Amino acid sequence: MGNPRKIIRMPQISEKSTSLRTDQNKYVFKVDMKANKLQIKKAVEELFGVQVENVTTMVMHGRPKKLGRFEGRRPDWKKAIVKLKKGQTIELFETV
Repeated sequence: MGNPRKIIRMPQISEKSTSLRTDQNKYVFKVDMKANKLQIKKAVEELFGVQVENVTTMVMHGRPKKLGRFEGRRPDWKKAIVKLKKGQTIELFETV
């Protein structure tokens, strides 16, 4: 897992993540299921050039879905909430 672009899949942009960003300086990402907190911290610091204070991770379980008579599940995914040090921002999120 050396490549930071394979660890950080995509930013998770929602109403809740936007309020976390503005109120507590926390950013939310979808990350690789096998990545741990240290790898996520290094990847965010390397990709965006910021200093990370704390990383919280959680596994989001896929919801059941139906299509006609067929049933299935969405895949599980991992979410990381990254808190940056005071005064740090990620420019990518500021334009959204």
